[in-house]
Amino acid sequence: MGMGGGTVTIPLLVLVGGVEQKIAQCANLFSFLPMSIGALKTHAENKLLKTDGLLWVILPALAISALGATLAAALPSAILRRGFGVFLIGLSFVGFYKEFSEKRSETA
Repeated sequence: MGMGGGTVTIPLLVLVGGVEQKIAQCANLFSFLPMSIGALKTHAENKLLKTDGLLWVILPALAISALGATLAAALPSAILRRGFGVFLIGLSFVGFYKEFSEKRSETA
């Protein structure tokens, strides 16, 4: 799913560190860059990369990322903070649902 340390880092920076939401999200994105480069290098060395159709993934991702960055820059931090909170709550419901539905199917 691609969820990692940002789901913990961003709330900690905002709630405990008193960092503005935009700065916390920016710091998380910048910390992601060197980690993703390292992961890409490792996957390439192990020949685990599939490049077929890669352009059809990269182009929309770049366009949506630019749109999201523009929107985030225009929105107040309070709205970003609430939106991220709603996202995390929704993500936890999805996780609980999957966990309980898997356990229910194991006992049936």
